[in-house]
Amino acid sequence: MTTTSAKPEFDIDTLSEEAKYQRLSNQFADVFARIAEGAKHRELDHELPFEPVQWLKDAGFTKVRVPQEFGGSPVSHEHLFRLLIDLSAADSNVSHLLRSHFSFVETISREPKEFQERWYARVLNGEIFGNAATERGGNVLGTTNTKLVKLDSGWVLRGEKFYTTGSIFADWIVVMATTDGVEGRQYAIVPRHAKGVQILDDWDGFGQPLTGTGTAIFDDVPVDEENIIQRRPSSTLEPAFFQTCLLAVLVGIGRAARDEAAKIVATRTRTFNTGSGVAFKDEHLIQQLVGNLASNVFAAQAIVETAARSLDAATDESLGLSPEEGYLRAELAVQQAHVAVPKLILDATSELFDVTGASAVSTSKALDRYWRNARTVATHNPVAFKARSVGDYFINGTIPQGLNAIGEAPASSTSSELKAGSN
Repeated sequence: MTTTSAKPEFDIDTLSEEAKYQRLSNQFADVFARIAEGAKHRELDHELPFEPVQWLKDAGFTKVRVPQEFGGSPVSHEHLFRLLIDLSAADSNVSHLLRSHFSFVETISREPKEFQERWYARVLNGEIFGNAATERGGNVLGTTNTKLVKLDSGWVLRGEKFYTTGSIFADWIVVMATTDGVEGRQYAIVPRHAKGVQILDDWDGFGQPLTGTGTAIFDDVPVDEENIIQRRPSSTLEPAFFQTCLLAVLVGIGRAARDEAAKIVATRTRTFNTGSGVAFKDEHLIQQLVGNLASNVFAAQAIVETAARSLDAATDESLGLSPEEGYLRAELAVQQAHVAVPKLILDATSELFDVTGASAVSTSKALDRYWRNARTVATHNPVAFKARSVGDYFINGTIPQGLNAIGEAPASSTSSELKAGSN
């Protein structure tokens, strides 16, 4: 008589961190694979990924950071960013457009409990959030031309934004605005389909073309007063979280390029008379090139995972860090990651073309999308500024400044005045 023993069931709290991540990875593997199947064709045909976004909502992916006390089953920062790397490997456009959603979920955690109860419930309901922060130009650094205006009938939002990544797919848009007579900036949260909201798919960048990045117009859009929140100063994890999202997207692009390189080499039958004459998959020099490419991607992922663990440490109450200490730990880690990761991935996506022949540049294969998308993500914040900030800290002990604003620099202002004004 043969007996089979079932695998033992484990309490989630007793699992190792790696086992917890593996469960999450398995949970979303099918939907990520489904998204990957159509990624190339969506980009070639400029088909915005409305369906993949809906699949992720249906699978519960958009609610993975909701705290347990509000009905969620939250994952760590490290596990969230590892999942975003996995999703980015499937389609970097889809993971990138969710950056604003997950960032707003983090914002909810810093607001009063009544606000948390309202908005976490919406996240659990599958509603997602887009972003409208940056303007094309004309706004002084630390200010916006987009205004919240108080009328007799209530608050309205007026203005125009660009780089509104994810908003075209969203249920709500988190709009950065200013109010005359009120210091600092505010977030106005408005329904995506409210009267007076217009979202244009007019992003003309050569990379990340399906993120819904483009123009958002707000023409006297009504705003509930309870949906206006004051933007917090720079000593929060918001800047580090935003940047880690982008780094996760970069690593996912690198992973996809690595897998594409391996697949090309494994299946290629043509070779060159200048080589050794053996199949590419057995050519030692080609194996070395793929190995170098893969190692760059491995290093980049290790860096991002380490930075993500610093975000977890910054919010770990058992470590007893003050808000300022937590901010420094996370911000410094992410800024160093930001200096190192882009080059590793840009090299990897370029080296993809060194493992094959001229056929690789056929537009029908769309292999250029990996470099184009990586180059686009890497331009979001100049690496030189991050490297200078890191150097200033280690030399002079200067606390790094997070990314707080984009705008026109007043010609007469000093750099210290601009930093203070950007909060």
